[in-house]
Amino acid sequence: MHMADALVSPAVGGTMLAVSAGAVAYAVKKTGVMDEKKIPVMGVMGAFVFAAQMINFTIPGTGSSGHIGGGILLAAVLGPCPALLTLAAVLLIQCLFFADGGLLAYGCNVFNMGVTACFLAFNLVYRPIAGDGRSKKRIAWAACASVILGLQGGAFSVVLETLASGVTELPFGAFALLMQPIHLAIGLVEGLVTAGVLVYVHGLRPELLESALTNQALRPSLSLRRVLITLAAAAVITGGLLSLFASAFPDGLEWAVEGAAGRAELERPGPVHEAAGRAVEKTALMPDYGFSGDDSGSPLGTAAAGLAGGLITVVIAGGLGFVIRKAARGAHRV
Repeated sequence: MHMADALVSPAVGGTMLAVSAGAVAYAVKKTGVMDEKKIPVMGVMGAFVFAAQMINFTIPGTGSSGHIGGGILLAAVLGPCPALLTLAAVLLIQCLFFADGGLLAYGCNVFNMGVTACFLAFNLVYRPIAGDGRSKKRIAWAACASVILGLQGGAFSVVLETLASGVTELPFGAFALLMQPIHLAIGLVEGLVTAGVLVYVHGLRPELLESALTNQALRPSLSLRRVLITLAAAAVITGGLLSLFASAFPDGLEWAVEGAAGRAELERPGPVHEAAGRAVEKTALMPDYGFSGDDSGSPLGTAAAGLAGGLITVVIAGGLGFVIRKAARGAHRV
């Protein structure tokens, strides 16, 4: 559900960037008191979500595909604020290094995929259903319900943002009637995937999920080594191998745009859009998750992009958590 720049006007893009920046600033403040033991988990969880988003799964009978958003998965393991920061880092890396999602639309993407899941769906749906996080069955139900509702909210936000941007090729009614059902189907699959991962993590270290729900620190003696190794291995396998088997069908947003407008890609000329496009062209080292200049989409390029993106995410997301935590401790001493 990565929006391209052509789907938003500069006014809407700027407004949503300000809204998302406010949410990120709040998350930074709250993450300053995060348990230090979760900082490396931010990195490896971010890498796993980055890799998992590369795998589009086919939605049978539609000619469309979808991929996980990862917001609920991150929030259930890290807590909502570190989760938002991690997902914002993933989306920025995808935009700047892989030309996935527009720079002008970055604030929209952070809000649609991050804020709606990490703040709204997690707090309003996941927490009440999951309870204290000690029951695997309740965790699974909470994951499915919150993913579905969060994705519905994010999809409808896309519709509202295109409406506010004056994208006349996407009539509100027709676009909404395509966006909501296809993302319901995607949400069902993502919900099951999220539930499976969370139940597995619960089996390794249930304290992680309980800590995210209760905002309580982990025991100093608690070892997360097994969790970190498992998640890192999953990120490598997913990004370097499983990404090769991603569906070639357009994702839910592209499918809905094509259904409403008659074509998958829209154009919106203008100095702001052109400047944003040029900026991404200069920073995208592996556009479309492949080697630059390779239009054939070679498996080697896809695997390299998955591994490189995961490594970059570990460094940036983990480093972000470390810097925020260290700065907060320094300010506390003063």
